[in-house]
Amino acid sequence: MCFKMKKKDEAIEIIKILKEFYPDATCSLDFTTPFEMMIAVMLSAQCTDERVNKTTPKLFSKYNIPEKLAEIDIKELEEIIHPCGFYKNKAKNIKACSQKLIEEYKGIVPEDMEKLQSLPGVGRKSANVIMLEAFHNPQGIAVDTHAKRISNKMGFSKQTEPEKIEQDLLKQIPKEYYYDVNHLFVWHGRNICIARNPKCSDCPVKKYCKEYTKNNR
Repeated sequence: MCFKMKKKDEAIEIIKILKEFYPDATCSLDFTTPFEMMIAVMLSAQCTDERVNKTTPKLFSKYNIPEKLAEIDIKELEEIIHPCGFYKNKAKNIKACSQKLIEEYKGIVPEDMEKLQSLPGVGRKSANVIMLEAFHNPQGIAVDTHAKRISNKMGFSKQTEPEKIEQDLLKQIPKEYYYDVNHLFVWHGRNICIARNPKCSDCPVKKYCKEYTKNNR
């Protein structure tokens, strides 16, 4: 059967319903500068935002600018960020990213998708989050595990690769809704459309969900 995308008016209606359902949907990572946002996002890979927020105060109390993280002893950095998992790879990327920021961008986080993705440890999803949260200038939709699950279940996309899912979403969701949808997918994925035992009966957009309607005919 040929995959049929949602119409833009239906996608907008879903976003409006979710926005009313989650009026306080915002970023849950704690940060004060674009650089802190970048480091927090890097630490959040395969780790909960709650855990990251418990780890970054110790890190940022001494190392909150590229110049300091570029010079930090790698073992000390690994020890501080150990609770976030994959600490060796994350520490290597954080240090290398800080060094590149100094060498190529005068220590300033670039407000540009391509330049962000050129930095060690920053992929497209992370770049999307940084553009959204640090610069309030969303360029796309960050497809994390929640956005992927919701997109597949709701029928926004049948793809499995995040970048392909994002391209499908961008065809259906107008740019003026990028800011909202980034937060709403995360909140909906954490609270209702959870991976195990989703709370479908409580879902405010279940009538638009292809999986729900298929299972409840």
